[in-house]
Amino acid sequence: MIDKPRSMQSNPILRGVTSITMGPILLFAWYVQWHGDYGPGGGFQAGVIFAAAVIAYALIYGLDRAQRFIPPPAAEIGVMAGWLLYIGTGVLSMFRGANFLDYDVIAHDPLHGQHYGILAVELGVGITVAAVMIVLFYAFAGRRHR
Repeated sequence: MIDKPRSMQSNPILRGVTSITMGPILLFAWYVQWHGDYGPGGGFQAGVIFAAAVIAYALIYGLDRAQRFIPPPAAEIGVMAGWLLYIGTGVLSMFRGANFLDYDVIAHDPLHGQHYGILAVELGVGITVAAVMIVLFYAFAGRRHR
């Protein structure tokens, strides 16, 4: 007789590995987000890494616990907040008399303006990518069979 396969939620090894790696994965997403203007990486990669950590948590501990960590309304607000941060950075440069996303006019000197502008845009991209991935995962994982 063949035993039924154990679900991921009841597997102690997967639960232990997820518990141990969750913090470093989120920390790495944070590093990629803020290191994006100095090297490879940035908002898109950080958003994907962050969302992957949340999705892995949901797969191992269940959708309900993941939704307590990041509630669905918060994820939906994140989609709009990231988008608004990106667009707002571009509109701010237009209000200061430059082209859309021309970072030079954001601060007192062009070098600082470029730095602040890239950080704001990358943060907007990171928040949007993570939030969209989480919203899509919640939508598909929360579906019930009829």
